[in-house]
Amino acid sequence: MIVEQNVPLQAHNSFGIVAKARELVRVRSEDDVLAVLADPELAAGPKFVLGGGSNIVLTGDVKCLVLKVEIPGIRVVEDGPRATVIEAGAGENWHDFVTWTLEHGFPGLENLALIPGSVGASPVQNVGAYGVEVQDRFESLDAIHLESGRVFTLNAAECAFDYRDSVFKHSPARTGDLGLAGRAIILRVRFRLPKPWRPVIGYVDLARKRVETGVDEPSPRQVYEWVCAARQHKLPDPRVLGNAGSFFKNPTVTPEQCMDIIAREPNIVHYPMPDGSVKLAAGWLIDACGWKGKSVGNAGVYEKQALVLVNRGGATGGEVVTLARAIQTSVYERFGIRLEPEPVVV
Repeated sequence: MIVEQNVPLQAHNSFGIVAKARELVRVRSEDDVLAVLADPELAAGPKFVLGGGSNIVLTGDVKCLVLKVEIPGIRVVEDGPRATVIEAGAGENWHDFVTWTLEHGFPGLENLALIPGSVGASPVQNVGAYGVEVQDRFESLDAIHLESGRVFTLNAAECAFDYRDSVFKHSPARTGDLGLAGRAIILRVRFRLPKPWRPVIGYVDLARKRVETGVDEPSPRQVYEWVCAARQHKLPDPRVLGNAGSFFKNPTVTPEQCMDIIAREPNIVHYPMPDGSVKLAAGWLIDACGWKGKSVGNAGVYEKQALVLVNRGGATGGEVVTLARAIQTSVYERFGIRLEPEPVVV
């Protein structure tokens, strides 16, 4: 274990915000975590787990110990007649992992292509796109507790997945509660890819591609390419224009609330949900408030997609947070809806 000092974090957060970690340890195995816990000084202090950095807003230098997860490895755990189970180290790049599964003949994750971040972060956020969420393909994960050093395994039910949510985003309300925010590091994640493979192409962008290409039964690779093309058209590449993807969750309301809004805003984009609630398009709400293309300092709202906040060059975390709060205020004043950010503010 090597403790690095004053490590620049600009390359380790997709917003490209300039900040430093006062101390950083690169976690490439569970032994690195155990070494941290065996050091009396490091074990006692606060810690911040950093994966791919695609879901954070840094508002200054990180003063606590940063545990940078870089655990590698991909392997096929099981390849049976009904499903293939594949395990990936938490430090693997998510898009590269999705690409690997296709290249090796294991489809099922193609709708989640080009989502920035790491494999270990994917269940934390329950990432999803184009009709598929991680929970739909999740088998189990291994994690290590940051107090006891105990390695444990969680299945899907124990992860308490919800819309962009999991047990890893919640702190325990009482002693004995399972909330694991800041209390564990994910080491490995396993995904169950069902057989026979069936394309998930009901999402409007993919349905449009189906019509445009005249391909009624696309291959996994074609779905992958459609998803990549759709994301590249609507979303900026973080390597070119810093961003954290969709900044706000799509809010859900009751049917009565939705009808009330429709009476005032007939064109609002909304989707009925299986539980009877109605999901509203946060990007539409933000755009309706006139924020698309606007900026606060060097932080701005992307011209092609109002749901994405971007770093126009030299933006601070404070500017991003100020812009986000201004958007929240506008949406609440016009629609009576509180938008919830997806990224974690550090």
